[in-house]
Amino acid sequence: MHTKINILFIINPISGGRGKLAIPDFIDKYLDKEKFNPNFVFSEYVGHAAELADEASIKNFDVIVAAGGDGTINEVATKVLKHNKILGILPLGSGNGLARFLSIPKNLRYALTIINSLKVDQIDSAEFNGKCFFNLAGMGFDAHLSSVFSEDKKRGLSGYLKLGFQEVFHYKAQTYLLNIDGKEYTRKAFAISIANSSQYGNDVYIAPNASVKDGLLDVCIIKPFSLLKLPVLSYVMLRGTAETSDMVEIIKGKNIVITREKEGAVHVDGEPLQMGKHIEGLVKPLSLNVIVP
Repeated sequence: MHTKINILFIINPISGGRGKLAIPDFIDKYLDKEKFNPNFVFSEYVGHAAELADEASIKNFDVIVAAGGDGTINEVATKVLKHNKILGILPLGSGNGLARFLSIPKNLRYALTIINSLKVDQIDSAEFNGKCFFNLAGMGFDAHLSSVFSEDKKRGLSGYLKLGFQEVFHYKAQTYLLNIDGKEYTRKAFAISIANSSQYGNDVYIAPNASVKDGLLDVCIIKPFSLLKLPVLSYVMLRGTAETSDMVEIIKGKNIVITREKEGAVHVDGEPLQMGKHIEGLVKPLSLNVIVP
């Protein structure tokens, strides 16, 4: 008789909107109980998923599943990485950037078949001033928007887009000094994204050729632009052609140091934080164990 694998599902009840209370029953129905011994817990506040994952890692849980969006994945994966456990993903967020890159479907039943298969691969993780990220980190407009959005009670893509159109009229580009693997650049930018994978979420691609398995980060510099060209930038990202656009400059590297004009908002996997003028980013190749298709 084989020993079942202890698996914990950490469910964020507000990722992508409410209505997650029935999820444990759904998971219980489609999870392979010959292979897994399932447990379920709901996160209750920002940072709680990380606490739950830390506790589970210390206990006898081998697989910890983040059921939520990129922010939930960040909290859980940070602790999975720390304790060398295995991450599973059920994409329940509004964007699901990392899950989309890994081809983990939003359809919960299909995503559970991937968990059941237990095919484990290693992907890159990264750090932003010591804070782990797995999809994207950044500063500039998208960080400002994440900070404002976090205070808005209306979650989901429509609320994010509405807020974005309001804020874009007031935001001013900044000048940044970048050191990428020892080479220096000075750039004025609307936003800078440090990409481990290719997209923000919702198939909006900032770094179409980025990969979580190449040991590199893509530094994506969105140049200042006239608001008349906002539809062009949106089209570029939806088409996945940022690499060839004159509105975006992408530089690959392993060690990134950015100095900006003033301290302020950043985002790490979509979650807003405040950091100083000086920010260091680095990649940790093939460091995270994750269940993939």
